[in-house]
Amino acid sequence: MKTIIKYVLIDLLKNRTVLAYTLVLGVLTISVAGMSDNTSKGMLSLLNITLLFVPIISHLFSTIYFFNSAEFTELLLAQPIRRKTMLLAVYAGVAIALSLAYLVGVGVPVFVLYNNLAAIALIISGMLLTLIFSALALLIFVLFKDKTKGIGAGIITALFFTLLFDGLLLAFIYSFSEYPIDKPLLGLISLNPVDLARILVLLQLDAAVMMGYSGALFKKFLGSATGSIYTTACMLCWIITPLITAVRIFRKKDI
Repeated sequence: MKTIIKYVLIDLLKNRTVLAYTLVLGVLTISVAGMSDNTSKGMLSLLNITLLFVPIISHLFSTIYFFNSAEFTELLLAQPIRRKTMLLAVYAGVAIALSLAYLVGVGVPVFVLYNNLAAIALIISGMLLTLIFSALALLIFVLFKDKTKGIGAGIITALFFTLLFDGLLLAFIYSFSEYPIDKPLLGLISLNPVDLARILVLLQLDAAVMMGYSGALFKKFLGSATGSIYTTACMLCWIITPLITAVRIFRKKDI
């Protein structure tokens, strides 16, 4: 398993797309931090960059990489190695490479420039989003044999969680505004890892104006500490569930 992770990791660390991703994140982070003299506003801008770029890039890049590595996967399956071990090793290599790119591009500059609890929450959120959307990409890879259909499903998945979900949530709030929907809304927000990442950082900023409706709900019912633990636990479930499902499907898949 270590050999496969090492091979995939070295291959991706030399990949131009990963290097460009790291560079773009680094330039955006330093530019935004340099333009803002207010810590909360600077962190909010960096949060928006993370929520916009990390899920889409992580998901689409991972999906394309898994499908492009299909022949490598078949070659590995010819070796005396368990399917579960091989699949998780390839996932780990991709997830570690993208996490390192985020850590270098955003994590290090943010920690040096801000060095507070919100900065740590932002770094953790970005890392968890990378792991989540790489896991979802792996699930799509084992579900689809056709590369075109798989990449199409990857694009739809990324757009659903980054753009469409919030629109549906607003429609739900507007339609049932006359009813007590606060607690059901907490459950619905847990279904979107992008919203969970946003709330995890906002709970640390402690700026009521920037909390938004969903952040205010989490703070009202759970408080900052419990809310942070809850959002982190939900995001970990978003990593584990797709991975377990992908492994179970891949064990029975006819390659």
